[in-house]
Amino acid sequence: MRGLLAPAAAVALAPLVAASRSAAHPEPDAGVFDETYGGRRIQGLRSAAGPWQVTVDGRPLHLMRRADGTWLTMVDHYRPYPTPLAAARGAVDELGPGTHLRDLRADGGHDHTGGGRHGVHA
Repeated sequence: MRGLLAPAAAVALAPLVAASRSAAHPEPDAGVFDETYGGRRIQGLRSAAGPWQVTVDGRPLHLMRRADGTWLTMVDHYRPYPTPLAAARGAVDELGPGTHLRDLRADGGHDHTGGGRHGVHA
């Protein structure tokens, strides 16, 4: 009987946890979002052609769509996110408080993180 109590409690509480998370951080509606997360302003707009234009503090955050429908950011190539908004929040978390995205360099190359914490996330 004790072995069934924990799984039953988890099943009963799952909808409450999911509802509280979605209320605190709503997902984008109609292809647009604009919020402050982690002290950063993140904005996203789905263009008429389909791709998302996402910025963090006004600087572009490049997203890549995976074959399974999830999203990767140029800040962290190893962690997939279910939506562009979740990817932008993940980039803010990864950047931390002192690091900002950089604009494109004059030579046309990309330098997206400006240094900061690096590493492989498995």
